[in-house]
Amino acid sequence: MQIRGSTLGIIDICVFYTALAVSLLIRYGDEQFNAQWSIHWQPFTAVLVCWLVSLYIANLYEHRTLQNGRVFAERLGQAVIMASLLAISFFYLVAVVAITPRANLFLFMIIVTALTVLVRATINTILFRSGKQRVIMVGLNDASLDLAEFLHENPQFGYSVNGIVQLGQESLGVATRTIRWPVLTKLSDLAQLVDQKLVDLIVISPAVYSHDEIIDLLFEALPKKIDFIKLSSLAEQLTGRVPLDAIDQAWFLENIAEGSKKSYETLKRGFDIFGAILLGIPVAIISPFVVAAIWITSPGYPFIHQRRTGLHGKPFALIKFRTMIPDAEAKTGVVWAQENDPRVTRFGRFLRKTRIDELPQIWNILRGDMSIVGPRAERPEFDSQLKMHVPFYPERYLIKPGLSGWAQINPPYYYASIQDAIRKVEYDLYYIAHRSFGLDVEIILKTISIALRRAGR
Repeated sequence: MQIRGSTLGIIDICVFYTALAVSLLIRYGDEQFNAQWSIHWQPFTAVLVCWLVSLYIANLYEHRTLQNGRVFAERLGQAVIMASLLAISFFYLVAVVAITPRANLFLFMIIVTALTVLVRATINTILFRSGKQRVIMVGLNDASLDLAEFLHENPQFGYSVNGIVQLGQESLGVATRTIRWPVLTKLSDLAQLVDQKLVDLIVISPAVYSHDEIIDLLFEALPKKIDFIKLSSLAEQLTGRVPLDAIDQAWFLENIAEGSKKSYETLKRGFDIFGAILLGIPVAIISPFVVAAIWITSPGYPFIHQRRTGLHGKPFALIKFRTMIPDAEAKTGVVWAQENDPRVTRFGRFLRKTRIDELPQIWNILRGDMSIVGPRAERPEFDSQLKMHVPFYPERYLIKPGLSGWAQINPPYYYASIQDAIRKVEYDLYYIAHRSFGLDVEIILKTISIALRRAGR
């Protein structure tokens, strides 16, 4: 069983107003409840907006966080703190609010937090224990194993992998991986599962289409009320990325329709200019302090200019606050930054974790080199290397690079190896195929959340 984010939103709204009613009953009793409700419900609706936005930024409407545990508790705690600060700011800074809710707000936040924890934990438990769709993966490869691992680690999605069908010699590339599911090496094994109605969903790898006997078997299974889906499609839906092992050139023809994006790109450019100007105001205010702190902690020029790859592979000069020691690459040359990189200064580490070091790129946005949202602009020295090792790597430059992007807000947040680059391209291709204003807003909000949590590197 799965639950939609919109359904969770409706549940959270009901919990919110229930908590408000309980708070008012505790504070004023039955006799004054109606009068107090008429006074409180409108201003507290502004708090509701803060509450929902905080839950959204904390990823509590994504299925990947809908299971009880440390991650869920941390995200909910972050949302409560953020919503509380926003609510306090609203009531104490907005003069039009005609109530003095110090005690009311404090009591309300305790009750709404307790109710949300209770309701959300119950929902998570139900999702965990609910019936699962029985899945068979046809094709044993890295992409199918990655998806199977993901479904195993996230039972709240409602899938249970019951087996993986091996096709020919394709398993050689995954010989070193631990496989926890039955591997079916005979078509008769798959046919038996289908005949006994022990399968609800069959996930099809691209290699299947070169095996006529399997295609015939799957075609014969159509009357048995079994669902079929491409491996790439299910992975996109659940993980928010496109597995490179599960696509080919045909995927681009089917999913990358640039002609239909012309209006979006035109409006996005206007949004980029407006956003860069708006963001430029606080950047102009904090920049002198950042520059002074860089000079004090690491004497030298406070900015760096790096050659980066932009739209359609065209290079441009990107500007950032300097976070490393001066001439950091004099001895090593161009290398990836690593976790706990000794070249990064103490203050530079703070700038990176909060994403403040990226803010001067608003100048690149105004010039048209970049967008607010898009794939990360990589250095040409890395591009030449990655093109040889990462399938479809150049296709990430079909659109402008961005100040933030879909890959940057999904773990591991920062990419510093060939394997990381593969994951980054998978996220980038998902964004290119699905980009929209709604997705852009989601990325911006979650970038703010990562900056506040200092989850960068």
